[in-house]
Amino acid sequence: MDWLYLVSYFFGGAFLSNAIPHFASGSMGRPFQSPFATPRGEGLSSSTVNVAWGVFNLAVAYVLICRVGDFNLHSTVHVVTLGLGFLLMGLFAARHFGRFHGGNSPE
Repeated sequence: MDWLYLVSYFFGGAFLSNAIPHFASGSMGRPFQSPFATPRGEGLSSSTVNVAWGVFNLAVAYVLICRVGDFNLHSTVHVVTLGLGFLLMGLFAARHFGRFHGGNSPE
């Protein structure tokens, strides 16, 4: 049954990673892409919507990491699984949002 906890920690890391750009952009008063924009994920949502979406993602991450199973920061497997979800979501976001913000240009 432990592998189900690892799936939860992986997705918890993904939600945690997704919370950061939305909350940060919204807190700075900047519009940013969100699932509520038109077209979905490409249009800009208000800073208020992004703060709310970031907090929602943070709450989901909390539930998946802290309330499912017994997440242990001293467990390498737990931390690596969470980190992998965090990294993969971050890379996906970098590629997706880089199209709109010039982040995909070669250096």
